[in-house]
Amino acid sequence: MSRLASVFANLPQGHKAFIPFITAGDSGLDNTYELMLTLVANGANVIELGVPFSDPMADGPMIAKSHERAVAAGVSLRDVLALVRKFRAVDNATAVVLMGYLNPIEVYAAHSNAEKSGYQAFATDASASGVDGVLVVDMPPEEAHDLKQSLDATGVDFIFLVAPTTTDARIEFLATIASGFVYFVSLKGVTGAGHLDIDVVKNNLSRIRQYIDLPVGVGFGIKDAKTAKAISENADAVIVGSSLVAFVEQYADDKAKMLASVGNLANEISSAIK
Repeated sequence: MSRLASVFANLPQGHKAFIPFITAGDSGLDNTYELMLTLVANGANVIELGVPFSDPMADGPMIAKSHERAVAAGVSLRDVLALVRKFRAVDNATAVVLMGYLNPIEVYAAHSNAEKSGYQAFATDASASGVDGVLVVDMPPEEAHDLKQSLDATGVDFIFLVAPTTTDARIEFLATIASGFVYFVSLKGVTGAGHLDIDVVKNNLSRIRQYIDLPVGVGFGIKDAKTAKAISENADAVIVGSSLVAFVEQYADDKAKMLASVGNLANEISSAIK
């Protein structure tokens, strides 16, 4: 059983998974490492690590700026894998998912010195570092065959987004290629935007489950414990990013306050969805 599958299988009855998002290298890789430990200590079941990219078109201003800061600091995909390896030395239970864009993976594969070619180098190194899943925001599922084949060969789950506008036919297709869990984008737009309509989310989750048996996590627009609790009534996991990243930006020069603020919000959210 994969680490992701184990996380969902071993949740206590009635509990939902908490999946916080932070951008790797925002405020420094050492801080990201400490943030990961803080998130685990405050209820995270899965950590979603953003892979820095210069053009994060699916992300709102808060997370986009975190990408800009990490890119400016020179943080690469190779650095992110090294960070996961460091985390794995002290935590072998919490699942880690990389969320990002195709370009860094293409660059990684193109510049790899490994004998393996193409996506194989990335998939092999991701698995060896302890990555459990990969979500590539801008890769259409119809074009994902080669990367999926490489990830499957190394036991890394390939996670896909489902939006409110995704057709039933496409959801049915996603059921044939997705693994780990499915990420439902609760709003039309970018991360951190808009106002959630709980009934719309509920109806879409019911629609997704007609075709997909995997756990369904809900993200985009979940900013606090109250909203997380409402979403958790129907979702298998609650995904929170912008509200946590805001603390990383706010307290970039005060690590103690950064860790405390991120930890407090994480604890409030994880407690609310139990």
